[in-house]
Amino acid sequence: MDFNFSEEQTMIRDSLARLLRDQYDFDTRRKVAETDAGWRPEMWQQFAELGLLAAPFSEEDGGLGGGALDSMVIMEEFGKALVLEPYVPTVVCAGGFLKHAGTAEQKSEHLEAIISGERVFAFAYAEPRGRYDLFDLETTAKKDGDTYTLNGHKAVVIGAPWASHLIVTARTSGDRRDKDGISVFIVEKDASGITTRDYPTVDGRRASEVYFENVSVPDANLIGEEGKALPLIEQVVDEATAAVCAEAMGAMGVAHQMTVEYSKQRKQFGVAIGKFQVLQHRMVDMFMEHEQSISMTYMATLKLDEDETTRKKAVSAAKVRIGQGGRFVGQEAIQIHGGMGMTDELAVGHYFKRLTMIDSECGNVDHHMRRYTSLSSEALKQAAE
Repeated sequence: MDFNFSEEQTMIRDSLARLLRDQYDFDTRRKVAETDAGWRPEMWQQFAELGLLAAPFSEEDGGLGGGALDSMVIMEEFGKALVLEPYVPTVVCAGGFLKHAGTAEQKSEHLEAIISGERVFAFAYAEPRGRYDLFDLETTAKKDGDTYTLNGHKAVVIGAPWASHLIVTARTSGDRRDKDGISVFIVEKDASGITTRDYPTVDGRRASEVYFENVSVPDANLIGEEGKALPLIEQVVDEATAAVCAEAMGAMGVAHQMTVEYSKQRKQFGVAIGKFQVLQHRMVDMFMEHEQSISMTYMATLKLDEDETTRKKAVSAAKVRIGQGGRFVGQEAIQIHGGMGMTDELAVGHYFKRLTMIDSECGNVDHHMRRYTSLSSEALKQAAE
């Protein structure tokens, strides 16, 4: 298996790294996170001009002909700089729904606007009582002629304060936890009947509670087949999970590097603390956790196009490794930095916060351990039969 990146992927990585180094240093990022907006639309436009928003889409859809590996390369660099802009909700999630199941009209209207940077999406799927079960939905969409009427509440919709449109999962039939009867819609965020409560998250991003009250949505905004969307949702969320794992790769690497550099500078009893063997062992353990996370993320990304069971197992295995490794690296970085590690002025504390939040995104360690175990049990049962 060839793990080398293509010339185009290497060029994207190098160009993005230069841009972030020049315009996304820690102090700048911190100031942006503290503004009312919480992001920079002009930076989003630079991402578009650099081709980042087009990278994972086919040439037929107006993209650069890449795929999940391109998103992985981009997200790793974003993780290194703790980028705030909503790449995963817009490009990976909304773009994923459109490229997998969008009509020609939907792709023409929305994908082109995503690629150009003109349109920003948020993915409204989580609900207060749903935990990580994508099929546990109380938001409803009732068909009425050539429109649907949406009612419900979506929780912690990342990037929603910046979004012009939402991708919304809703139940068109069945009971709350049925796996059938689930549909996906494109909804304009300023549609009548939508209200939001916006707030900052602990890692510096922005999210919203989104409420739908008799929101009218044209049936042309339905993505895929009515009531049969769960496999599509699971596929897109797995792609988003792999992208988040790649972001964690980047953040873990920087947190480890910062810790090593600090250990060379901080002295105790007249000796750099990096000379202490016990701290050397801990930093080697951080390095190993990072390397294992890289391997698992590569594997998950490469298996996104395989059969459903293989894809799910690979993604869950990677997310477990990332959740455990990210927590370990973040906590060790803070421990070795001492109390100053959690001060707002020091970058390492912000990496710790982001790695902590990543564990809960798209399913935490416990959730993915259960999913992996369940899939393995089913495979063994089928083999025995």
